[in-house]
Amino acid sequence: MQMDVLITHSNHLWYDEKQREKMQPYPPLQTLLAAAVLRHEGLRVEVCDVTLRAAEARIAQAIARMAPCLVVVCEDDFNFLTKMCLLRNRELAFSTARTAKAYGCRVAVHGSDSSDHVSTYVKAGFDYVLIGEVEETLRQLATGTPPEGIDGLAYVETESGRLRFTAPRHVRERLDDLPLPAWDLIDMEPYREAWLKHHGYFSMNLVSSRGCPYRCNWCAKPIYGNHYRVRSPRAVAEEMSFVKKRFAPEHIWFADDIFALSAQWTSEFAAAVEDLNAAIPFKMQSRCDLMTRSTVADIKRAGCVEVWMGAESGSQRVLNAMDKGIRVEQIHQARRNLNAYGIRACWFLQFGYPAEDWEDIESTIRMVRATRPHDIGVSVSYPLPGTKFHQLVSAELGKKANWSESGDLTMMFHGPFSTELYRAIAHALHLEVRSPNKFTAIGEAWAVVETLRAAERARVEVAS
Repeated sequence: MQMDVLITHSNHLWYDEKQREKMQPYPPLQTLLAAAVLRHEGLRVEVCDVTLRAAEARIAQAIARMAPCLVVVCEDDFNFLTKMCLLRNRELAFSTARTAKAYGCRVAVHGSDSSDHVSTYVKAGFDYVLIGEVEETLRQLATGTPPEGIDGLAYVETESGRLRFTAPRHVRERLDDLPLPAWDLIDMEPYREAWLKHHGYFSMNLVSSRGCPYRCNWCAKPIYGNHYRVRSPRAVAEEMSFVKKRFAPEHIWFADDIFALSAQWTSEFAAAVEDLNAAIPFKMQSRCDLMTRSTVADIKRAGCVEVWMGAESGSQRVLNAMDKGIRVEQIHQARRNLNAYGIRACWFLQFGYPAEDWEDIESTIRMVRATRPHDIGVSVSYPLPGTKFHQLVSAELGKKANWSESGDLTMMFHGPFSTELYRAIAHALHLEVRSPNKFTAIGEAWAVVETLRAAERARVEVAS
């Protein structure tokens, strides 16, 4: 069977210990959108989904069976795991390129990591690297437009073997013109089974916008830059209604970098959801300063049950150093506003920023204890190319420039404290928030923190 295009990705859940333990798998949304665009052009398209299946073997079998003209590793730009540029994902992408080349296929790649490391991916065997927003670039490539005439493309010249870059790709202004994701090209049942087995409900992912206009100086944006565009409220509500009727999920994750940025958009979205009877309990990501009482009331009407926000730190000094653009008091106010409407408030926390000292860490711990979030995600500052933060610490970076998997938490530069201490703080805080009644375990976890902290102070004193 001759297929025009085989699309896959490299987010294999079993490669990541933390994600295996969480067991919250989501389909590759961007991959399915790209497939839908190609199919709309009349191309024959297949998706090889490796999220929950044996990755290398499944990809090899799909290529052998389909003999595609073009193999595309198209990462899910909406999934934070892809944005973390993990080494295990890169290894799977390289394996896919080798397999595709062995079968004589042309092979292309799109994602945050490949955009940051074009030459590395070309050396691994990729003929094309799609940089920036993917749909139009891939559509032109798959329909035969010469590479030199496609914006947003890096490619190897056939005759010279040299790497060429075309002009940057302009972002799409009207997201409503895109088709719905090609949900029918993957098997949804393994996702449903995993969710039901481990959590008792089935969750799916949707997206209402692309990009983020804020300029936190550690945040990498290789796909959309600082552009932000949003679909119409009605279109998002209609997709919710479709998914509700077609797949009957009990929960939705809106994978936007920033959901509900505009108060007017949020109000219109809530009205459209009510009008279509499309409400599904959902979680979302936003900012503390956006969670005003009126916006919280509207997301509640639309079905929101949980909001994750980048609190990052309880120290205003650290927030200012990050160019975060929020005040510590706004974290507390967001918690109060969400609590008033019965919505779970959850914090993303980040330790290890260069300006941080022990007093700043203690300020963050006090903030967590005062606000009592329903859950937290703890990370350490992770320098990725293209950011002001990366430039700030670039001279201190070693050979390892990427985490292996999402739970790595290795300090990649000479930070204020050691990797071991930050991991101990993360463990203790997670216990305190998620298991507040396990007093003995919590006490033991903080004792480990104090022991490591004392050892680091002693080393500093000896060195000085």
